[in-house]
Amino acid sequence: MSAEEEVRRASKQFYTALNRMANGDASLMANAWSHGQEVTAMHPIDGREIGWEAVKASFEQFAQVATEGKIELKDQIVRLTGDVAYELGVEQGEGKVGGHSVAFRHRVTNIYRRESGEWRMIHHHSDTSPAMLDVLAKL
Repeated sequence: MSAEEEVRRASKQFYTALNRMANGDASLMANAWSHGQEVTAMHPIDGREIGWEAVKASFEQFAQVATEGKIELKDQIVRLTGDVAYELGVEQGEGKVGGHSVAFRHRVTNIYRRESGEWRMIHHHSDTSPAMLDVLAKL
């Protein structure tokens, strides 16, 4: 399997975990992410998380109010440089947040690093989603 195929497989693992999180279960995120202090996330609900514990907590917190979610990555582009890869695309989906329906479409950048032969996410950055922020303001 080529390195690009391995990164695409890591991306699929992340989006499987993201969909589980969008349905109330963030437990698969640990398999997709690196667990170091250098990992970062900038979510569609705003803010910035630094370090695995903060990133993990942000996904767990959102999972507590998320149901019926479905998220897809469209227009995926993968580029590699040694043991680092980045992915660009458009996340689109829908679901419920605190019982309120929300649909979204935003650009995303994901960065992966090869660790002990496995690709793990070290950064996730999406556009801020006005639709999600509106729903969260109601909660």
